[in-house]
Amino acid sequence: MLHRPLYAWALIILGLPVHLVTFFIHWSRRGKHSSSSLMEQIRTELIASGDRDELKRKYITQLERKHAFFNQKVSAAQLEAEAEQWTEESFKSAVLLQAEERGRALGLDQRSYHQRFQSWLQQPLFLGISLLPGLLMYILILLYSNPYVKYTFERLIMSFFVIIGVTIAVFSILYLSPFDPAANILGEGATKEQIANFNHIYGLDQSYFAQLWNNLKGIALFDLGTSYTGNEDVASSIARKFPITLTLTLISLLMAIIIAIPVGIISATKPNSFFDYTFMFVALIGLSIPNFWQGLIFIMNFSIKLGWLPATFNPENAASIIMPTIVLGTGLTAAVARMTRSSTLEVIHEDYITTAKAKGLSSRAVLWKHAVGNAIIPIITVIGLQFGGMLGGAAVTEKVFNISGIGSYIVDKQFIPDIPGILGGVVYTAITISIVNVIIDILYAFFDPRIRSRMKQY
Repeated sequence: MLHRPLYAWALIILGLPVHLVTFFIHWSRRGKHSSSSLMEQIRTELIASGDRDELKRKYITQLERKHAFFNQKVSAAQLEAEAEQWTEESFKSAVLLQAEERGRALGLDQRSYHQRFQSWLQQPLFLGISLLPGLLMYILILLYSNPYVKYTFERLIMSFFVIIGVTIAVFSILYLSPFDPAANILGEGATKEQIANFNHIYGLDQSYFAQLWNNLKGIALFDLGTSYTGNEDVASSIARKFPITLTLTLISLLMAIIIAIPVGIISATKPNSFFDYTFMFVALIGLSIPNFWQGLIFIMNFSIKLGWLPATFNPENAASIIMPTIVLGTGLTAAVARMTRSSTLEVIHEDYITTAKAKGLSSRAVLWKHAVGNAIIPIITVIGLQFGGMLGGAAVTEKVFNISGIGSYIVDKQFIPDIPGILGGVVYTAITISIVNVIIDILYAFFDPRIRSRMKQY
């Protein structure tokens, strides 16, 4: 951890009470014959004895022979600089070696603060005394000790900064927007006093940084304030609407995985066959159809003409979610199917697949144990990316089927612009997408042993 500056500073800051006491003890025990003073003394002695000059002359001779052998022309200044660099590196090593030998002969404790602190950590008494004041530091050490936990923790920290960046970007765009919330809500007949009072009530008369800080603080405390329209609590509105969109997206995702992966594998194992051409043609159509057009066609045929399914969404009617799920998941199903096919096709022609077949393994065992396992990483990546697109782009589907989800909520608030409502919806959508990306990164390690080994070495 000490070799990584970010973690080293985190250890010092989180365990500051412990480090203040232990560093004072370390400093008091150094004495007048400290490691640094001993090294300075030896350095002075070696320079006075001419050892350093002798070492430099030796390196100059070696460099002259080297450049003469390779027929290289080097100026005297370049030769001097290169010899000086080599001399200083060798001289430091010699000084350090003699300091260690002389320190051992004198019985000095020349360990650095970090070395001494590590030895203290191995003593149960020190751990017991410093546990409470250094609790956060010990939690960080515990997290770092497990490569999988450390990997997940670092991804969560990265997601935290991404969410802050999203918040700042969205707020800045809304702040610079030419739309005036007070004028849009109060109407053209509003007086200057009414507009000023509106801006004062909702804090719109404050500076950019004051408003940004209030919004960041509200998101951290789950207090998003009130909407400009209807005086509704934004957090409560999002809590009601977001689960609807998330449920719709998850069902569409599950449908896409169940259909697309088997279809892609079948197409890859039977390339250029009737099944391959048929499946990929259907997938291409699925990628080409816009959601709004597909939704309207479904409503016209299955609701108006045939009367099989309700045209609008009703939480109390399970059948009303069928058409929105299919419409939202069509693009994902097509994308995953095509990626599964291409990734599996690329893998099944590798040498290790040929070797597995030559060893007598059945085609089923080769396919599922060797081919699919190595082809799954790009498929997982596409699923993660498409899930974010589905969750953020569900507004069109929600509008077509009259679903009161987070997507339609953000669209309705956009042209006011209702900053608390838009910011809350976008940020909590970004939080969900970030969590999904962390899960995708963890799945990489679960499916690919090469990634697991790199995680342990990281």
